[in-house]
Formats: sequence, C-alpha cells, structure tokens
Amino acid sequence: MEERFSFLDPHSHRVAAILTRPNNGTDKVAVLCHGFLSSKTSSTNNALTRMLIDHDIATFRFDFFGQAESEGPFDQITVTLAVEQAIAAIDLMQQKGFRHIGLMGSSFGGLVSILTASQRADLTCLALKCPVVDFAEELRLEFGEEGMAQWKTTDTIPNIMAGVERIKLRYAFYEDCLRQIAYDPARSITAPTVIVQGDKDEHVPLHQSGQLYEALRVKKHLEMLPGADHQFTKGDDFKRMTNVIADWLTSYLTE
Repeated sequence: MEERFSFLDPHSHRVAAILTRPNNGTDKVAVLCHGFLSSKTSSTNNALTRMLIDHDIATFRFDFFGQAESEGPFDQITVTLAVEQAIAAIDLMQQKGFRHIGLMGSSFGGLVSILTASQRADLTCLALKCPVVDFAEELRLEFGEEGMAQWKTTDTIPNIMAGVERIKLRYAFYEDCLRQIAYDPARSITAPTVIVQGDKDEHVPLHQSGQLYEALRVKKHLEMLPGADHQFTKGDDFKRMTNVIADWLTSYLTE
C-alpha cells in the first residue's frame, strides 16, 4: 500500500514523501535518505522498498530540500537543513504509530543519516551506503583548488553526476559542510550500524568509511565490495549492496 503526501520541516518547507506499507500493516519502518542530486525514488530506495515489504517492513522515502518534488531552490540546501528534514521524517513516523524505526542513507544521505542518528537514541538500526563523512574534504578533492575558487566566486559547481551544465549551489553549502563533519558525532550513535562501499568508489574516499568504522562504538560491520564503484553500476554489485543493507535492517527491525 503506497501513500504519497507532503510533510513540513521545522522551517515550514513542504517535503514530498512516499510511505509504503505491507498490506497487513506493521509497526516497523525504514526511513530511506537519498543521495546528492538524486530523489526518493532512486534505484536503491525502490529496490530496498520491494525487499523490505516482503519482510513486513514499511519504508518512508522523501525528497530533500530543492530536489525532485520537494519545495525550495536547490542552491540553498545545506547539510544542516537536510538533517532537520530527516529528524522531522522520523518524528512523523513515530506520530504515525511506528515503534521500530531503522534509518538508511546513501552517500550524501549517509552523512545526513550519521548526523541524525547521533542525535537519536530511539533508532533500532542504521545502514549506510557509501556514506560521505566529511563532505568538505570530498568536494575539495573532487573540484581541486581552482574549482573551489570558481565555486566561491560564481556560486555554481560542476555537475558531479556527469552532466554538462554547471549547477547553482551557494558556497555557503561548503561552509556548512565544514561544520558538519561526522566523525565525532558518530561516537554518539547508539544504533547497530552497517557500512557498505565499493573499493573502486570514485567519489567518496575509502578512508572516510574506515575512520567512521573506527569511531563507531556500537555493534558494527563494514562491507567493502571488491571492484564496485560509487553507483554500484554492475548488477551483481548492486544486488550484493542491497542484500547487505536489507538483511541488516530486517534482522534488527524484526527482532
């Protein structure tokens, strides 16, 4: 059963969302946070929804500020705002009667999920797909010194998802990223955590997942997939990644 609606974040921005429940109802839900320049209906979110529904677990997918169907100009997004939206999504799931809540994030959504989980002691589990931990570092490595200078003067960035046209994004996003590095917050996470990344990830440096794993003080597992890229482009890599995440969420949400 799929329900499409919007909810409001703390700044009264409209956030577009999809709640998918098994037909026989459930008090278990996984909140799924998409990546940068992606959407609530990403291939990962859709695959996980199909897999989790089979285990009587609902999913809640939403679009971050300024992306896909959610309100707001994308160029004004910040990590801080995205975390506020993720927290609002979890609060909403509790209001709707879900008692067991897992959180999952992809890439940028992984960063948001780490920071969110560090503020919540009420999450059952956490799953991270190639999570960004220090987005400021990733952006510096991606753009280089010249690219960062161009960003600062134009408030635009190259399309990191391989498009041609530059994308409007205020340099304030980078300044916010400097304040939202997730290694220290990760020490406060109470939910069992799995991290999945490909060892050929061309965007998120591998040492970020390694340092994150070391910072976590909970039951944890790091799955590094040989030969897999950031998008898990190969079918077998994508299947392995979604299986690891779905298994982790299922094992804790159905305990």
